Amino acid sequence: MHPIRPTPLPRRKLPIGIQTFARLREDGCYYVDKTPHILRLIAEGTHYFLSRPRRFGKSLLIDTIAELFEGNQALFAGLHAEAHWDWSQRSPVVRISFGAGVLHSREALDIKIEETLQYLQQRWGVACAQRSISGRFAELLQQIHAQTGQRVVVLVDEYDKPILDNITDSDTARQMRDGLRNLYSVIKDADAHIRFAMLTGVSKFSKVSLFSGLNNLRDITVSCEYSALCGYTDADVDTVFAPELPGLDRTEIRRWYNGYNWTGQSVYNPFDLLLLFQERQFKPYWFETGTPTFLIDVLTQHHTFTPELGQTVAMEDLLSTFDVDALAPEALLFQAGYLTIASEFAMGARIEYTLKYPNLEVQASLNGALLKALKGGTSATDRQTGQLYRLLQANDFSGLHTLFGAFFASIPNDWYRNSPIARYEGYWASVFYSHFAALGLDIRLEDVTHHGRIDMTVLFSGHVYLFEFKVVELAPQGKALAQIFQRGYADKYRSRHEPIHLIGVEFSQQTRSVVGFEVHSV
Repeated sequence: MHPIRPTPLPRRKLPIGIQTFARLREDGCYYVDKTPHILRLIAEGTHYFLSRPRRFGKSLLIDTIAELFEGNQALFAGLHAEAHWDWSQRSPVVRISFGAGVLHSREALDIKIEETLQYLQQRWGVACAQRSISGRFAELLQQIHAQTGQRVVVLVDEYDKPILDNITDSDTARQMRDGLRNLYSVIKDADAHIRFAMLTGVSKFSKVSLFSGLNNLRDITVSCEYSALCGYTDADVDTVFAPELPGLDRTEIRRWYNGYNWTGQSVYNPFDLLLLFQERQFKPYWFETGTPTFLIDVLTQHHTFTPELGQTVAMEDLLSTFDVDALAPEALLFQAGYLTIASEFAMGARIEYTLKYPNLEVQASLNGALLKALKGGTSATDRQTGQLYRLLQANDFSGLHTLFGAFFASIPNDWYRNSPIARYEGYWASVFYSHFAALGLDIRLEDVTHHGRIDMTVLFSGHVYLFEFKVVELAPQGKALAQIFQRGYADKYRSRHEPIHLIGVEFSQQTRSVVGFEVHSV
């Protein structure tokens, strides 16, 4: 007898760009069931805040919660909620979203809010006598409760977009913050009329600045049980999306797109995976949808030492505080999705987080963008990064020697003289490191405590490359290659039984040239 083979699952539509739960379900699209998480949220509390990077499924989550409370049972056929939700009870839902359009003044924000409140009044057939925004919103919730006999569900999507759209104009951003605080403050005082409230966005503004007094708002951004509330887990990819996997390297899928973590299960960005399944090519889909110009400017202004980015250490309060007047690079990187949590360490009453790049896409793309900023946007940068890959592939060490010199020689003289970026201690090592990181290579940093030197291991194509890059004016003692031997970095890689190449590179910032280059292969 021949073994019975399981019937392959049929392919479904890919829900690219779909943020509406009803459309997704009615069109027969793939859907990862998030209703177990949603029901747990509802059972455990009433007021929530969630921060996630852009294109991570926040709007779909909000829409799913709305459909659940509105009692649209047919949409949940076959999902966890179908058998675990009381469909006899329905709740009125008030939804506010700042996702559409761009607002550039407090006046425009107030008009937008007034239009939303007017629509909600018409939607529920109520008339509000109050004239102020906060007064009308409070009265609206009170009247809906009185009219329906049910407390209201309040869902706010992209709560912070009016601020983020103006983040480079601090005065306007502050005005937006104050206008939104005027609206959100109602949620606390209207507690008697609210059954459930949830606000989602990209950034986490401090309670003092935006949610003043809203002490009952539980922030689940880094709650381990809700780490996978948005995004796809490895198990989701292997089950729900199993029909899409043939022909794609499963290990590469993980390496490119998995790794976002908020102290629980790691997840993939949905946007990346859906585009991969459609295009069948590994590309930085998420990164390409929003060039982080403002982020790059902040990192260069703060003289960020790029080798340290992938092992950033930050305290809990720093990561959870984002404000117009205090833009910490660590908080910006974390909340925007360019760094994620690698580990946490409790120290008495405080928690220390170590951050990392979530995956190859972010590591390579962010360093590629940073590299252009570090080198004044030179057109040679992309060409040189490609040359680096080919020279490593060929083990052409003479070519590497020449290329390393070209890394710095290609920086325009006028830009170098006039740019404060090129004056900080870690600049030269950052340029060297980011060329490798922009390729998405497997890089292990041995020691990044001295910004005038970088000890770096690159694992590539069955070879181990141990680099010491040193700026002689900053770390003059000894020869670079001799120091690799002294520190014994090669010992830990001998068990791989692969060729090991020790490469010492000495650079002069005065002449902007490679003044020492030695190779020893074992």
